[in-house]
Amino acid sequence: MFATRIKLGIIGGIMGGLVFGAMMGAMGMLPMIGKMVGQPNAVVGFLIHMMMSVGIGAGYGLVLGALAKTTVKALISGFAYGVVWWVLGPLTMMPLMMGMGLGVNWNAAAAQSMMPSLMGHIVFGLVLGFAYSRGENCFLARLFKLGGTPKKDIERPAPRAI
Repeated sequence: MFATRIKLGIIGGIMGGLVFGAMMGAMGMLPMIGKMVGQPNAVVGFLIHMMMSVGIGAGYGLVLGALAKTTVKALISGFAYGVVWWVLGPLTMMPLMMGMGLGVNWNAAAAQSMMPSLMGHIVFGLVLGFAYSRGENCFLARLFKLGGTPKKDIERPAPRAI
């Protein structure tokens, strides 16, 4: 049960990560993600972003997967999860990883300047929740060995002899 929820969360994290990664690429934000590991370029930033997305998606499956029994509940929990990761990520952990200290972004001015990031995290959470709820139908489901066995062709009766 937990393994399936984690796998569905990983699928959701990949899908959300791809969408959010494209948004960050369009805004020129990926080099900043790469800078967290000392490589300020877009390719490294995208790879780091996708690794984090997989882990965050697995966490969603583990922590909130039991709540995501319907698409609506998955979208609501994904939305909330995206907001939580906005606080944990760019407002808390990212400044720490870049040597800026704890709490440097915990003020209204910094949070307001990071509204595009909040929107990106919300979109990530919504895509994560939606993909989680539909994960067994996703093209990645076969890779993770999810879902039932493929349906056999409908057996048709043999034609009658005339």
